[in-house]
Amino acid sequence: MQTWDLTTLPVAPRRPEVLQSAHGEGRAIVLQLPAGERLQDHEVHERAYLVVVAGRVEVEGGRTETLGPGALAVFDPGERHEVRAATDARLLLVLAPWPGPGHPGSPG
Repeated sequence: MQTWDLTTLPVAPRRPEVLQSAHGEGRAIVLQLPAGERLQDHEVHERAYLVVVAGRVEVEGGRTETLGPGALAVFDPGERHEVRAATDARLLLVLAPWPGPGHPGSPG
């Protein structure tokens, strides 16, 4: 078993920390997003689970939602979305399966 305290883990802005990654299974990444910054409109090949650990973010993916600590947003593979930090925010991103079909690192 591996464990992390996501609230105290030292993570610098613009330096995502991969906590765990297992080929064919999933990848867990923690990010620190300063107030006013964003993860620009994008999509990933995997299903994306976004958990707000601390702070507040606005998430746009078809509609806009403001999410705070404890909130979970789930995006389908290929679903476009954007995340904007309303305050300094700590996020956990889980991608599964890793890498997803069509990802440059996936087989075939």
